Amino acid sequence: MTRRHRIAVIPGDGIGAEVVEQGVLVVEAAGARHGFRAEWTRFPWGAEYCLAHGRMMAADALTQLGQFDAIYLGAVGDPRIQDHVTLNGLLLPIRRGFDQYACVRPARTLDGVRGPLVGNPPIDLVVVRENTEGEYAQAGGRAHQGTPAEVAVQTAIFTRHGTERIIRFAFELAQNRRKRLTSITKSNAQGFSMVFWDEVFEALKPDYPDVETESILVDAACIHLVRRPSSFDVLVASNLFGDILSDLTAALTGSLGLAPSANLNPERKYPSMFEPVHGSAPDIAGLRIANPAAAILSAAMMLTFLGEDEAGAAINKAVTTVLAAGAVLPADLGGTGSTEAVGAAIVTEIERS
Repeated sequence: MTRRHRIAVIPGDGIGAEVVEQGVLVVEAAGARHGFRAEWTRFPWGAEYCLAHGRMMAADALTQLGQFDAIYLGAVGDPRIQDHVTLNGLLLPIRRGFDQYACVRPARTLDGVRGPLVGNPPIDLVVVRENTEGEYAQAGGRAHQGTPAEVAVQTAIFTRHGTERIIRFAFELAQNRRKRLTSITKSNAQGFSMVFWDEVFEALKPDYPDVETESILVDAACIHLVRRPSSFDVLVASNLFGDILSDLTAALTGSLGLAPSANLNPERKYPSMFEPVHGSAPDIAGLRIANPAAAILSAAMMLTFLGEDEAGAAINKAVTTVLAAGAVLPADLGGTGSTEAVGAAIVTEIERS
């Protein structure tokens, strides 16, 4: 019997629909080769929906999405809508509502792709970002708006439950990789939340004696990622720091267009969501030059999480092979290949292999 996976697709805004469509075609090709079928249901949520209905997604969106095995997201963001509206109207409600507390963002150098660093050092690391609380908890408020006495308060929330589970997740991931974990904080300046994070990290270390550990400040981490990126394996960080550092690590490997991500509910009580790290890039939307690799690699992460290990590995290999060959490269990697041409080349490689 053919294995089936029900996947909710939210193409979203800008280049989101363009890159997601290539991801769908690649998954279809992988399914044909590896004996499963993806059943796609598309949802028209995002900026256009917001302009028409006053909200980024339907009121019962979580109820609808909860019926699926996974969620495949393109991107959200539009110049006509303030960024905090799009973030708090779609992304954060899904991440929190489905307790997708582990955001996993791998970054690795690929053959045929040159990064900005001298010598193009090999990079193979994963940023694990706490995804449901911390600096993005949206706790706070504003008072006396529009007056000289206006006040804005933004409070970061760190719970022992949330902090411990993301650090344990990172330790366990490191155990399955090169057994090295780096904790990123700013405890010299943030004497409550980040000192608390450091204490939890230290308390958990004895449970993982086979993992080498390092704890560094976020500003030092930025320096070391540029100076010695090959020394990092798994990095674990708060919501804000993980967000920023994963953009840096993507740039170091050559392009945001190569950076996939997964928003995981590791216990699988709720569906997890998979999306490229890059945004909606409205400046190039419709030009057919967006790099679909990040969305395709995100689809590979989705299939692996759904138990389709061989298919996920095949997609990763196909992306690597196509980029290394250099015949069809997207604009951000110095080529002239369209979004569709890059996607088609990856599909052909999967079918050939």
